[in-house]
Amino acid sequence: MIDDLSTRRLVVCAGAGGVGKTTVSAGIALRLAAEGARTVVVTIDPARRLATALGMTGLSDEPQRVPADGVLPEGAGELWALQLDAKATFDRLVGRYAADDAARDRILGNRIYRHLSGAVAGAQEYMAVERLHELVEEGRFERIVLDTPPATNALDFLDAPQRITRFIEGRALRLLIRPGMAAGGIGWKIIHAGSGTVLSLLERLTGAQLLRDVGEFLAGFEGMYQGFAERAQAVRALLLSDDAAFVVVAAPDPDPLEQAVALAARLREEGFPLAGVVLNRVHRLPPGGPPAAGSLAAALAGAGAPDPEGLADRAAAALADEQVLGLRDLDAREGLRGAVGADRVTEIPAFVREPVELTGIAEVAAALGR
Repeated sequence: MIDDLSTRRLVVCAGAGGVGKTTVSAGIALRLAAEGARTVVVTIDPARRLATALGMTGLSDEPQRVPADGVLPEGAGELWALQLDAKATFDRLVGRYAADDAARDRILGNRIYRHLSGAVAGAQEYMAVERLHELVEEGRFERIVLDTPPATNALDFLDAPQRITRFIEGRALRLLIRPGMAAGGIGWKIIHAGSGTVLSLLERLTGAQLLRDVGEFLAGFEGMYQGFAERAQAVRALLLSDDAAFVVVAAPDPDPLEQAVALAARLREEGFPLAGVVLNRVHRLPPGGPPAAGSLAAALAGAGAPDPEGLADRAAAALADEQVLGLRDLDAREGLRGAVGADRVTEIPAFVREPVELTGIAEVAAALGR
């Protein structure tokens, strides 16, 4: 898989929440940087775990160079990182398609827009790929790795551009954004007359300012929906192109595995380029099976250990637990291979310590194989 990713401009890591997408994204980015590419990893992690792991005090919407001198080999590329600011990305998108500076400023300063830019279904997912599109256009990086937003359903990410397009091109919004609305023209008067009870109630509860805000927002948005829709389609085309590759991240638990299989199938059905599935936090079977407590106690006693019987019992119980986890993860691995293909699955072991610093990320990068 890493060979395939080394030839792609974009790498999108997707999967259920809690499977280690952020860590795997950082590991892939570090590995691509080690291969010699100038690489940036884009994270949406609100807990800012990536910044901590990369040894940085904080990340912003602008790329920052990761201090990885002790981790990247000599002659390697560069590793950069940024934290997505969905609101800032939405603001730039408005600036791109607004009719003029005055229209842009009216929208950005409007309180309806400020709520809307974070509340529309799919906005965060769409802004993630919009930011990715911006980075491609800038041309500063040879490899871009996107850590997709945490979501209840990993498939939400794929639907985001269409949901934004449907909202922007929706019949209700296009009805409202017709000429004459904002200036108190006939359109606004008809709607006001047709919903007088609702509007009078709003006026009593919130004051006339809310209605003025709605009118100003709709007026400023007029003429922009086509540009937004075209951009959403361009984003989808980018994700479908040979420049992109998807990596599905899973963990050996029933729900994440089910989502990973469904997501991989959806990617294939819709023509998205699937590079493979990373099965994260895999427990290995202890070699030789669990030892008998009696023979272990004798060996510990011979080594001079205090309380060899008690220590042997605790060690045998711990090894039995590892055996159970190993068997569970073996079943998960074989089931995943059967569903997506053995050559599509890459495993990352469950490390003794969580990879919460750059050296741990380097272990994840090394586990991605050659």
